[in-house]
Amino acid sequence: MKIAVLSRNPKLYSTRRLLEAIEQKGHEGRIIDHLKCDIIMEDSGPSIYTDGEKLTDIDAIIPRIGASVTFYGTAVVRQFEMMNVFSAVESLAITRSRDKLRSLQILSRAGVRLPKTAFTNSSKGDNKVLKHIGQAPVVIKLLEGTQGLGVVLAETDKAATSVVEAFESLKTRVILQEFIKEAGGADIRAFIVDGEVVGAMKRQGKEGEFRSNLHRGGNANIIKLSREEKSTALKAAKSMRLAIAGVDMLQSKRGPLVLEVNSSPGLEGIEKATGVDIAGKIIEYIEKSATKKRKTDG
Repeated sequence: MKIAVLSRNPKLYSTRRLLEAIEQKGHEGRIIDHLKCDIIMEDSGPSIYTDGEKLTDIDAIIPRIGASVTFYGTAVVRQFEMMNVFSAVESLAITRSRDKLRSLQILSRAGVRLPKTAFTNSSKGDNKVLKHIGQAPVVIKLLEGTQGLGVVLAETDKAATSVVEAFESLKTRVILQEFIKEAGGADIRAFIVDGEVVGAMKRQGKEGEFRSNLHRGGNANIIKLSREEKSTALKAAKSMRLAIAGVDMLQSKRGPLVLEVNSSPGLEGIEKATGVDIAGKIIEYIEKSATKKRKTDG
């Protein structure tokens, strides 16, 4: 089987591990920079070219699409799907997960527990949106933020109003979310492959930091999920139609609360914290699913 990893950087840990796992399983792997792909539509059917080469022999792809290039990256994934190439993560699921507001709406509709979240078109300098959340402290997030960037903790109602007004003046959309104090600056990442939690870690933010992202100096350790945490993570991934996902949750007094469902979760933190061959499990999922797809199509 020929499996392509769609990645802009072959030196990234996740990209290297996936390529290693592909080859260890006896398949042929290659890395394709999705931004260097040309998408061709004509009456003979859809096709993709990269560096002048027409891609005709790819059996499956593993999208590693960065948030900053979601539009073009998902267009490339969608083109492969139109060419009947199996994608480990569906293009539509990637698009949904990258839209913070849309993903929270989907999770809420599915009955997944969340920190209470509010979004408004304009606060007009008052506290009306804050009233939906409750009193400060409150977390304010940019809709386009990633890896903890664009996330602010407002300690008072006045500070929250000022931050929202500042973002509005820049024509930037934000959501407001209740602050879960008892989480203590930590969260849980559950890594899911094909409807199964294959690894979980607890990420703790550095002292004085309420964000737990590893990119911001946090640390990670293996954790055994409770039954409720496991079922919440699986429900969240299923509602987003993600076969591969990183589900981020907070531990609260009312149970696990989902913060985000990541469609391109990194492998380094979870593999080093758990010692589990996550990349290998992803390839095993592709082997099973791509084979099933060929039988169905053919």
